[in-house]
Amino acid sequence: MSGNDRTFNLVHAEVVTPRGTFRDGAVAVEDGVITYVGTTAGLPNPAEAETIDAGGSYVLPGFIDVHVHGGMLEDFSKPSKQGLDAITKLHCSQGTTSMLATTMTLPKAMIDNVLAEVHQYITGGMPYAQLVGVHLEGPFISPKWPGAQNPEHIVPPNREWVEAWDRQYPGLIKQVTFAPEREGAHELIRFLRKQGIVAAAGHTDATYEEIIAAYEVGLNHSVHIFNAMTPLHHRKPGTAGAILSTPGISAEIIADGIHVHHAAIRLLASVKTGSNLILITDAMSAAGLGNGDYMLGDLPVVVKDNVCTLRDSEGTLAGSTLTMIRGFRHLVREVGLSVERASEAASGNPAKLIRIDHLTGSVETGKQADLLLVDRDLDLQRVWVKGHSFREHE
Repeated sequence: MSGNDRTFNLVHAEVVTPRGTFRDGAVAVEDGVITYVGTTAGLPNPAEAETIDAGGSYVLPGFIDVHVHGGMLEDFSKPSKQGLDAITKLHCSQGTTSMLATTMTLPKAMIDNVLAEVHQYITGGMPYAQLVGVHLEGPFISPKWPGAQNPEHIVPPNREWVEAWDRQYPGLIKQVTFAPEREGAHELIRFLRKQGIVAAAGHTDATYEEIIAAYEVGLNHSVHIFNAMTPLHHRKPGTAGAILSTPGISAEIIADGIHVHHAAIRLLASVKTGSNLILITDAMSAAGLGNGDYMLGDLPVVVKDNVCTLRDSEGTLAGSTLTMIRGFRHLVREVGLSVERASEAASGNPAKLIRIDHLTGSVETGKQADLLLVDRDLDLQRVWVKGHSFREHE
């Protein structure tokens, strides 16, 4: 990041905002904060401001990834400052400006360590994509649907653990993924929602009726829909059917063309309107690298042609190598969403989900300048985090 570019003007752009897209639009940034959004013709002309001609490219809000495990051989489950820098630098270079450090199903002592290390990293200042909290994916999941999680570490939902973590690190945990059909889940849901923490169904054997019962006590989200959950059947709607048919439950989607067919994503997008569709990567340590052997948590993974599978399984998917810019392009090119709708799924909706939309997630005055410049072919050109420019891109 360079330190002299927090005041600038972007002009002659297609500026995507919650109020619509400004044609021949402009954005003014002063000291890392957006101060003007509108037409280029109406842009004030402050002194000492660099002017960047977008040449008709899109200006979008920075992507927010609420479900990402790592990259560049590093894993949030085994954090260090060097590792956290490597992960956030990689994903920043691909358009992510905010992210949740996502754990696996781990022993409690390892989760304790993740929370301590991420808390220290956040309070020490972050040079790349901003870690805005932690997503605990497990260990409170179903032994029947572990996916790429280690079944040895699965335990029933435990409110006391989460309450103690939240008390020690207030506001750090933003999302907890668990199997809502397990004993103790409803008690956990009530605590999470009271604290403003996302209560997410995932790696679950729940029936339709069990998901609805959990929704009635506060369940409000679901992770990587269609993966690691009971599927949709016309007589047994299962977890997938309950999520699809319940407007109050938002849904994450891994839009890589591997985890979910684009036709299923199109169906999902048709029912998850408003703020309920959320793009994620579920990226693991192999993100940013090529074919080879890697680790996801403490499980070995093989990557071949961007497909990540557990080494000793029959094709069990194990996260992804997806980046947000690639997922964004997939939503537009393969699924057929508009740039505006895909931007909502990648930025505005996750910001609302984890309650940081007062800071970021949209191109609006008063918000921090987390911005992307994306050309008409949907290739990433520039990234700004709080007005600082990150110049590496895919």
